[in-house]
Amino acid sequence: MTVRGCELAYDLIGDAGEDTTNIPFLWGHGLSSSRAHEDRRPLINLAQIAEYRPVVRYDARGHGKSGDAANPQQGDWAELALDQIDLMEKLGLDQVALGGASMGTATALHAALRLGGRVRKLILVIPPTAWESRQAQVELYEQMASILEAKGAEPLIQGLRMMPPPDPFIGDDEWLSNRTEALRGAEAERLAAVFRSAAVADLPPPEEIKTIVAPTLILAWTGDPGHPVSTAEQLKQLLPNSELVFASTADELASWTDRCVTFLAL
Repeated sequence: MTVRGCELAYDLIGDAGEDTTNIPFLWGHGLSSSRAHEDRRPLINLAQIAEYRPVVRYDARGHGKSGDAANPQQGDWAELALDQIDLMEKLGLDQVALGGASMGTATALHAALRLGGRVRKLILVIPPTAWESRQAQVELYEQMASILEAKGAEPLIQGLRMMPPPDPFIGDDEWLSNRTEALRGAEAERLAAVFRSAAVADLPPPEEIKTIVAPTLILAWTGDPGHPVSTAEQLKQLLPNSELVFASTADELASWTDRCVTFLAL
C-alpha cells in the first residue's frame, strides 16, 4: 500500500468475528528488523494474538520489503508514526491497540499522541535508549553506519560476538546466530541509512508522554544497554495507567505473549 509516498508491505491476520469489542492490534517491529526477521524468532507471538482480534503488522519505511527513506529525517520515529497512522486510516481502522518493539515502541508512542482517544491500549516492548541516555547510542549508530559504508557488516558481526546478550538469552546460541544472519542478509548501504535515521530519533518528550492515558503494558528485559531498564522505569513513572514487567530469564520472556493476550482482553 502506498503510504505517504512510500510503498509499505503489510499483513492483516486474524479476525474479530462477531465480537466488535476485539479492536485491531497494530504492531511495529524494531530497528533493522522486519516481518520476516520477526517470524524467525518473535518476541511476541502475533499469531496467538490474532486468534482473538485482527492484527496488522508491516515493514517500516527503510526495512524489509517496504520502500526506502529518502533521507534520515524520513526515518525519524515521529515520521514513522505518521506512516503508521496513514496505514491505519487507509485500512479503515478507527479504534486500535498499538504495540511494538524498540523502534516500534517509539513509533507507537508518537502515534498515540496524535491519535488520542482512538488508541485504546498500548504494549511497549523493550523500550530503547531515550532522552539523557540517547546521545551515546546516537554516536554508536553513526559509527555503525560509517563502518557499514566502508567495510560492510563483518566488523559489526565481530563486535556483536564480543558483547554479552540480553539476560534472557544468556547461553542461547540461537540469539547470536539470528542477529548474525540478519546483519549478513541486509544490504549494507540500506542498513547504514536505517542507523542514520535512528541517530536523529528519540521518544516523545516526557511532558507529552504524561498526557497518554491509554492502559499501557511495558515489557522490558535486563542486561541490554541499547534497551536500558532506565527507559522502561521512566515510562512507568510517566504513563499514568501503566504496568511494567521485567524479564531476566528465558522463562520470563516466554510469558510475554500470554501477558499481551490477557492485557488486550481486559
